Amino acid sequence: MGRNKKDKPVLVGIEITDVAAEGKALCRIDDKVVFVNGAVPGDIVDIQITRKRSSFMEGNAINFHKYSEDRVAPMCKYFGTCGGCKWQTLPYEKQLFYKEREVTQNLKRLGKIELPKPLPILASANREYYRNKLEYTFSNRRWLTEEEIKNSDAIERNGVGFHIPGLFDKVVDIDDCHLQQSPSNEIRNWIRDYALKNGVTFYDLRAQQGMLRTLVIRTASTGDIMVIVAFGEDNKATINQLLDDLKAAFPQITSLMYAINTKVNDSLTDQTILLHSGQDYIMEEMEGIHFKIGPKSFYQTNSLQACELYKQVREFADLGINDVVYDLYTGTGTIANFVARRCKKVVGIEYVPEAIEDAKVNSQINDINNTEFFAGDMKDVLKLDFISQYGKPDVVIVDPPRAGMHPDVVETLIKVSAPKLIYVSCNSATQARDLQMLDKYYKVVAYRPVDMFPHTHHVESVVSLRLR
Repeated sequence: MGRNKKDKPVLVGIEITDVAAEGKALCRIDDKVVFVNGAVPGDIVDIQITRKRSSFMEGNAINFHKYSEDRVAPMCKYFGTCGGCKWQTLPYEKQLFYKEREVTQNLKRLGKIELPKPLPILASANREYYRNKLEYTFSNRRWLTEEEIKNSDAIERNGVGFHIPGLFDKVVDIDDCHLQQSPSNEIRNWIRDYALKNGVTFYDLRAQQGMLRTLVIRTASTGDIMVIVAFGEDNKATINQLLDDLKAAFPQITSLMYAINTKVNDSLTDQTILLHSGQDYIMEEMEGIHFKIGPKSFYQTNSLQACELYKQVREFADLGINDVVYDLYTGTGTIANFVARRCKKVVGIEYVPEAIEDAKVNSQINDINNTEFFAGDMKDVLKLDFISQYGKPDVVIVDPPRAGMHPDVVETLIKVSAPKLIYVSCNSATQARDLQMLDKYYKVVAYRPVDMFPHTHHVESVVSLRLR
């Protein structure tokens, strides 16, 4: 091992021994943990240190002395640049191993609770083209390779793709993304080529000006396609011509929408989204249940695996025909409507009013008449008088955001004392914290990790609890 004495020292010939959080690799030097980008266990690498703290360091693998026997070739030519799909160099079986281990370790180490043996992690049937939604950014300062920088005067600087990690104004221009099925790539590339040919400006992320700003493409298993183009300027003639020509080029687009976004950030949640042609929604289907998805609706981005996730929830719930179910953090009511036909009634609660309206519509279009949905902050809505009015639940299903449940919600769940509690989480660390608070009253009887996002470190966890 050698050390370079520059501002960013280099550790030479270090073996990577494990994986860590957020898709990083891990090694240990002089009793200090080093988190490493760009490596997998078994690699022997030189590490350029980018951050030093008393108990750990962070760095990037800049030179490989030996590649791990587990390493596989990444499927995507943008791997390592765009920042997504960081685990492409790990075999899928290894990805599943590390995800399953993370869930178990978090529940044991952070939750400090008694656990049964986990059910095997539920793998994703599709490992490419599994996403039903992607968001792209237009930029007039796309990311250039070192070779392109040498010839930058002759290089087209406009592009559309994904942000470079840590560089808000740089975008890697994408020709072929492996995450979303056709015609996602074709639509994005067509808009880029059209804009270059017709002089439509790409957004300047520093100056906050330009015509083409962001693009959202949603594809459904039903064949429906939604395209939302966000423009940084309100030039009606340019907008209408581009969208007219896009619709002519891709008549299979069933919902073509746009927004005029002149504020500082790219988010469209607070923007008015206007319909250009088609319908203002697309339809998704799951076990014969149809879900109406608007431009701002939340829907699990891996449609096929979402169905498997909900099946696992339903299996853990083991519903009876007379059961009252509470679905907390119900979103657009996907779980609520998915389980409604197996029980007496489902009560759904969600913070976002627009999502609750979607949930009600999804019940109506499926002729599901035993659901009730309420909008409001969970800790304010879920009170004992509410439960008295709408019925004591036999089963409670919770699927909170990454931050987990508010302590007041946990306290209310303890007071409600539903016989069965099913906890779905995209963050097993906060899930473990909440389970620890529940442990005196509820026992974990089963749990299962679910892989929703192959080639990333993200993993869902479904835990089944029974009242002690």
